Amino acid sequence: MRILGIDPGLGRMGWGVIEEEKSVIKAIAYDCIETPTKTTDEKRLLLIYTQLKKIIQRYQPDVMAIEQLFFSRNVTTAFMVGQARGVALLAAAQVGIEVITYAPSEVKLAVAGYGGAEKKQLGLMVKAILKLEILPKLDDTTDALAVAITHGFSGKLAQKIK
Repeated sequence: MRILGIDPGLGRMGWGVIEEEKSVIKAIAYDCIETPTKTTDEKRLLLIYTQLKKIIQRYQPDVMAIEQLFFSRNVTTAFMVGQARGVALLAAAQVGIEVITYAPSEVKLAVAGYGGAEKKQLGLMVKAILKLEILPKLDDTTDALAVAITHGFSGKLAQKIK
């Protein structure tokens, strides 16, 4: 199963494609879509959408795993991230890719073994699980890989329950 993990954001949207086969998970590709801050929101969203469509077309994922929004204070940031997340959902829906959502605590629990894990712990586990020589430069990319890994670990279980 090929999984596209997404860590949504307007300024930076992390993405990672992994493949899970017979309980072995490996990284296929990963990076971050970055948008210029001095560009209008609609142009930034268009850039995310265009880049994401290219990623989907190139790597042909079977499913998109995306992080659920969690904001406690900054409503403006929540709206901006929500718009970027919506663009990602649209890109998946247009090509018929199933979308599964995971809460940040679910991702931390699945990857690091503790729902309150720190970013550093999560990063070290992503590196170990995917056997990466170095961590991605940006946390957004690491988080996207962690979301994909979460689905790789729990996707089979969810299918069996269905």
